[in-house]
Amino acid sequence: MTAATPRRRTLLGAALGAALTVGSTAGCSAGHDPVRTLRLATGPEGGPYNAFGRSFTEAVAHSGRLTLTPVGSSASVENLQQLADGSVDLALTTADVAEDAVLGHAAFDRPIGLTALARVYVNYLHLLAPADGPVRQLADLAGRRVATGAVGSGNQVTAGRLLRQAGIDVRQHPLGLAESLEALRSGELDAVFWSGGVPTPAVSALARELPLRFVPLDAVAALLRERYGPVYTAVTLPACAYGLPDPVATLGVGNYLTARPAVPEDAVRRLLGILFDQWATLLRSVTAGARLEPRFAVSTGAVPLHPGAAAYYRSVYG
Repeated sequence: MTAATPRRRTLLGAALGAALTVGSTAGCSAGHDPVRTLRLATGPEGGPYNAFGRSFTEAVAHSGRLTLTPVGSSASVENLQQLADGSVDLALTTADVAEDAVLGHAAFDRPIGLTALARVYVNYLHLLAPADGPVRQLADLAGRRVATGAVGSGNQVTAGRLLRQAGIDVRQHPLGLAESLEALRSGELDAVFWSGGVPTPAVSALARELPLRFVPLDAVAALLRERYGPVYTAVTLPACAYGLPDPVATLGVGNYLTARPAVPEDAVRRLLGILFDQWATLLRSVTAGARLEPRFAVSTGAVPLHPGAAAYYRSVYG
């Protein structure tokens, strides 16, 4: 982490310099601008992106001269595809999907114009199975019925990479969170991958009904970090999160708030001002105990900061 810090500061410095020369014609008379509406791609109903999007929309609505319209989706991949075709102005996405997008890899047949406002919080990859079932470790998934996330979601990307890295073939079910947990409850699935904040309310609710096993993923997490770099981190599900007997080591992946480069700089600065002013309330619905700090928010890897974001962080750092 110490080796990455100077590089990130160099990138931030470059972005801040760009902020001095790259302007937005739409934002030059902000004091007299009409209310500007921006479309924010979030995620499916009941998921953390959707919850964050609703909370952020409400917070922005009270700010004046700027409103957000949340747009539901299956999450990260679809969000960035909508950003690329201009259907939305802002999008939430996982770090691994965002990096694929700027590099033109995997689901993206060409690089897309993408900028970051902030790394907002970290997803924890959960591997859930009934406590009395046959899945006790990752290798036990072989040949079994496993939910790996909805099509177009970051969950599906992360779970798929982990399974390929581990060399495990499963009977994949491309289901969202609500459908996955219901199928696990009814016995139609043997395990569920879920990437989200801690605790995820829907997972907590199921854990109160059905004794669950949370399978450690740290061994493969380390290999994924070696292969894909710092988009992945080592994290631990705390025992208190779901009433676990012990903490569970797993894989973390950042969540970014991203924007089309054409979004006006003054709008980006206002959005970040609201985000940093109200982060405790905004993150409460998606992950417990998280903090939003500029030194972590600027850690967006291969995704460049929006010039308006660079200007905002320059004002924070002084």
